[in-house]
Amino acid sequence: MKYDFANLSHSEFEDLCRDLVGAELEIRFEAFAEGPDEGMDGRHATADGSIILQAKHFERSGAAKLLSKMKAERAKIDQLKPSRYILATSSTLTPKNKTDLAAVIGPWLLGTGDIFGQDDLNALLRKFPSLVTAHEGLWLQSGAVLQSMITQAVSDGFPKPATVPKPLARLLPGSPETNDEPPARDVLFILKASPTDDEFALWLAPKLEAEGYQVFADILTLQPGDRWRREVSRAIESRAAKVLLVCRNATADDQAMQDDIDIALDVAKELGDDRFIIQLKLEQGRKIKGLGDAIAVDFVRGWGEGLNTLLDTLKRQRAPRQANAPVIDPNWEIFRRRGAITLKNEPERLTSNWLRIVEAPDAIHFYEPSGVVDLDRVRRFAANHPFPIAIQGRGILTFEREEAIADAFASVGRFKLKRSIPLDRFVQEGDRKLGLERQPAQNLINVMMKQAWFAFCRDKGLIEYQFSGGTGFHASSAIAAIGQRIPWGKQGDRRSSMLRNRAKGHIWQFGVTALPSFWPFWHFRLKSRVLFAGDNGTAEGLPIDDKRKMHRLRRTICKGWRNKQWHGRMLAFLELLSGESAYIRLRLSSSDEVVLEATPILFSSPVSTDLPDTQDGDDEETDLSTLGRPDADEEDPI
Repeated sequence: MKYDFANLSHSEFEDLCRDLVGAELEIRFEAFAEGPDEGMDGRHATADGSIILQAKHFERSGAAKLLSKMKAERAKIDQLKPSRYILATSSTLTPKNKTDLAAVIGPWLLGTGDIFGQDDLNALLRKFPSLVTAHEGLWLQSGAVLQSMITQAVSDGFPKPATVPKPLARLLPGSPETNDEPPARDVLFILKASPTDDEFALWLAPKLEAEGYQVFADILTLQPGDRWRREVSRAIESRAAKVLLVCRNATADDQAMQDDIDIALDVAKELGDDRFIIQLKLEQGRKIKGLGDAIAVDFVRGWGEGLNTLLDTLKRQRAPRQANAPVIDPNWEIFRRRGAITLKNEPERLTSNWLRIVEAPDAIHFYEPSGVVDLDRVRRFAANHPFPIAIQGRGILTFEREEAIADAFASVGRFKLKRSIPLDRFVQEGDRKLGLERQPAQNLINVMMKQAWFAFCRDKGLIEYQFSGGTGFHASSAIAAIGQRIPWGKQGDRRSSMLRNRAKGHIWQFGVTALPSFWPFWHFRLKSRVLFAGDNGTAEGLPIDDKRKMHRLRRTICKGWRNKQWHGRMLAFLELLSGESAYIRLRLSSSDEVVLEATPILFSSPVSTDLPDTQDGDDEETDLSTLGRPDADEEDPI
């Protein structure tokens, strides 16, 4: 699988380059926050100086533009004075390209081998295949990775027959860790009857481990239908230092639990420890048979207060603890997350953030001047033209008709139509006569579609903002008032969402960045954005120029937004863009346009979840968590 990295944002590409080059050199590169990079995207400090990595995401430009950019970067490189300078780029490079770049970078580059082009990065991905899975931006370009991950997720979602699990097996007599010696009694066993106590066990166990105790609970091993009670009983007989019994009325009614309690009582008599079983009372109720006179740790008044009492009890009774640094088993948290959402073997329809391209021009046209022209003037005229035009050699590529080009460039020169190239073939294969391979041709069309999107959004009066990963367009006061709900959805299932509102002394404004893509089919991928302005009492607010402050606002104000709210805002935003139409039409010329479906693509998942959905659209919008208001003790000053 060959990757062109077009789906990656600049920051995602930088992360990938640090991992790939770091893995190849067996070093770790420091990463830095978004902002001015001072000529480095990664740094590895050595005694002789720093190894500097610079990543240039030039998937839409050729080697010539990269060379020009590196010439401008030379002064920064000279100031850094690295012991070694490494350049990684998404551009495809020839040996001559690398030689030219090496001459520009200067003595800081040890050789052309320290220039990693697109083909070199692909070679590293083949060498380190685990990094494909680690970077989700690459998944969209690899059906094999997506299939593998979905298959694994579905497989993990359903129970399978298995042998005695490792957490239990290593506690049993004769396990390899005991080396045939009598096993130590160093484990706190949490015994519970009702599945409703799972949450309590998952809360308690890691807190006990943080205090240095070794903890076991059947929640990590037993599933409905499993017959491992005998092994659990054997482990209690040989490894238990204390048994922590979760006490509810359900505990007294469970016969299997009573059997475990009887075994624990027998062990207590054998050890001569009347406090071997410690009761943890979670509700007022009946006494447990055989433990009627024992004093329980009270968790009814509060789990935190009960935990403090339990820890003091274990300390006074000298329950064994680890002498070295405590280790918390990550499986507690993994199980908590996995158990929070139950998978059902039923298909489910899911809404994506992709807008399908349903219509596009049949061909793109190449025009060439019939005489000598000033290329600088051609570029200026092309840049000011209302529709996308790309300079290619001495000519231009455009979707415009010949008479429109003749009128627009009349004062520059006479341009004649030389060729009309089928658009689908141009994107899939490039064009040999123009010297364009597939990827540069795709990049060219990608940029032209973006320009059409930009023009469309500007005509709608949206607010434009340049993020590090692309240009975002946001709802403005001209099209959405503060607090206004924009209706969206099908008739009979209409909802509404806000695109602008006030929070924490600021005005937030929802928007999107649109990213064209041609794989696995032609579509625009929408990335949700939120832009902030100071609340000065006006409808527009006061623009904020501080990017770091903007980032802090996104992390605080938006942190409580759930998927349902992000989804609703996106659909409301699309409703504003499309109006009464089911499509969004982007003009590529006076006569041609690319047409997008205004409703995101629906995908089908082979499994579904049984998630609660107790709030309707209006409840979601008025819920305080929609604005992500933090508690007073975790307020982040802005």
